[in-house]
Amino acid sequence: MRVIPLTVTALAAALLLTACDDGGGGKNGKSSSACELGGVSVEIGSASVAPAAGDTGEVPVSITNQSKGCTLDHFPTVSLGSGGSEVSLKPQEGAKAQQLKLAKGDAASFSITYVRGKAGDRGSLSATTVKIGLPGSTDTRTFPWKYGPVAGKGGAAGSPNASVSAFQQVGD
Repeated sequence: MRVIPLTVTALAAALLLTACDDGGGGKNGKSSSACELGGVSVEIGSASVAPAAGDTGEVPVSITNQSKGCTLDHFPTVSLGSGGSEVSLKPQEGAKAQQLKLAKGDAASFSITYVRGKAGDRGSLSATTVKIGLPGSTDTRTFPWKYGPVAGKGGAAGSPNASVSAFQQVGD
């Protein structure tokens, strides 16, 4: 008779474990708690513009949650557009992504760091747009790039000398 209570307890524990949801998956491979562009405001702030070729500039981007709580888990997706083509930016070397939970009204930010290129140089990317996306979502938003051409790594315009920082919590 003692076998039955132990079996029932083990079965109940197994059912509880299978009912747990870690929020890691949702429809179409999207995280069910991932922040969506439709639920946040995105603002490109006052940049520290690189004034001359070879100088480094930084463009801050703020994300403010306007809807239910959501999570930023990884790096933002950012690409620079020029003449119909796009080049994706990589995370800054050594940067570590952190998971940030944003309640309604909470904000996070990241920066795009770039090296200014020479106008008209074949080794520079004459960027005109910057496209921003959030991790866990396929939606993007496009903004004008007003910070001049971006130098290419090793003189290659298809490999811009630009990177993206990890998300940082804004405020308390």
